[in-house]
Amino acid sequence: MPITFRNSFRIFPGVRLNINRRSWSITLGGGPGPRHTISSTGRRTTSLDLPGPFGYRSTRRRNR
Repeated sequence: MPITFRNSFRIFPGVRLNINRRSWSITLGGGPGPRHTISSTGRRTTSLDLPGPFGYRSTRRRNR
């Protein structure tokens, strides 16, 4: 079984710093509104929780 590492810190209200073994990311927003995540690997994700089993997610990657 592999060993994993993941940790999340609340910096300010609505701002989180997420750290795992390979990268880090900053998440802005949340609650009833949209969430924007910017990763050190170049991935940008916008997500929104909708009522019921529905949700929205859009992911873009940085061109290398």
